[in-house]
Amino acid sequence: MLSIALALLVAQGLSAALLYRAQAERREATLVGTAAFRLAGGPRREGGPFAGLAPRGERMGVMLRDASPQQSGESRDTHAEEVLGEMLAREGLAFDEVVVVRRPVARDPLAQRWIARRHGRMPAGLKEPHDLIVAAIHRPDGRWLHARVMIPSGERQLLLSMLLQALFTYAVLVGAVWLVLRRITRPLQALTRRMERFAGTRDGVPPLEPQGPDDIRGLIAAHNALEARIAGLLDEKDVMLGAIGHDLKTPLAALRVRIESVEDDAERIKMAATIEDIARSLDDILSLARVGRPSDPLEPTELGALVAAVVEEYEDRGEPVTFAEAPRVVLSLRATWLRRALRNLIDNALRYGGAAQVSLVREDGKAVLRVEDEGPGIPEHEIDRMLQPFTRLEASRNSATGGAGLGLTLARAIAEQHGGELTLANRADGGLRASLSLPLV
Repeated sequence: MLSIALALLVAQGLSAALLYRAQAERREATLVGTAAFRLAGGPRREGGPFAGLAPRGERMGVMLRDASPQQSGESRDTHAEEVLGEMLAREGLAFDEVVVVRRPVARDPLAQRWIARRHGRMPAGLKEPHDLIVAAIHRPDGRWLHARVMIPSGERQLLLSMLLQALFTYAVLVGAVWLVLRRITRPLQALTRRMERFAGTRDGVPPLEPQGPDDIRGLIAAHNALEARIAGLLDEKDVMLGAIGHDLKTPLAALRVRIESVEDDAERIKMAATIEDIARSLDDILSLARVGRPSDPLEPTELGALVAAVVEEYEDRGEPVTFAEAPRVVLSLRATWLRRALRNLIDNALRYGGAAQVSLVREDGKAVLRVEDEGPGIPEHEIDRMLQPFTRLEASRNSATGGAGLGLTLARAIAEQHGGELTLANRADGGLRASLSLPLV
């Protein structure tokens, strides 16, 4: 809209400038033509202080003088002189030189006397008219033939009228373009907000009503169909995962009961650990599937207190987890999910680094939650891959350490659910740093 408005403004400005120039040239030609007509007619009478002045209502006269009309400090209008010379030459008038100057009335006593004679008095301030053209030709006999032409005072009014006309046209065009663009952009803005909302919550709100031009209406209708299809697939996925979770957890619970009858303690412990690994992996898979469509609402939460409570759970179990003093940060978030993400990061640090140092800082308009360990870290070329589901480094994170490779993926999904991100980086002095950042606004 601003680009179109600027283009229209430039076009209107150029149009007004060209129109004003054409009007000014026409005006100058008229004035020069008037001067040529008077000079060609010659003086009404020779001598006298102001020839042709007698009868009221007649034109300003033409007079003979011994000197050029150009006064000290005045500049000559060479273009007007050329035009005037051509006109007089076509009339067969003999002359040696043409002089044309533009002079304020206040500097011309003869013009002041003529105005006073016409109006019966001298108008205060000489506001109307304010300028005149003094044209003269140097005749072969050595004398100068002078003529004065009053410049109408409407020049400023003409400029103002053209400026107002240009502004009015500009306003009409900009208004029409704004209405057209508004009719196009309003449904596009509504569609953008709808897509952002669906991407963030995927809730089943009523479809967006098609509006605007036919192309935009078609786009909105296609989006509604696509959104309905995606929502249907997500619902089918939730139903399927719920059924899978129910069908798998029921036999796992039965297995937990049956292994109690196993007499070999070592074998029973191994079987119980295997069942727990399966249950934990199943829980991670179901959580990862549900994280995109959370059912609990966002609630204002003091992030430092939440982190301290999670760390305290590990301290009560004797785990080497520390939490440095943190600033007060209140955010709208889903506390249950964020606790899950933090536990995954701490478990990852304990499993592969032996200890975890947790910190919370404000940085670049974000609240950054860091979990650091002193383990072997991750090869640089493998860092991005480690955030993908079911990805584990066999060299240092083999099956003996447990886990299905979903902890970091779930933590990243939870961070993105809150508009943040999860990044991994190797520490300069060894170990891995997991940074979960959340926007402060």
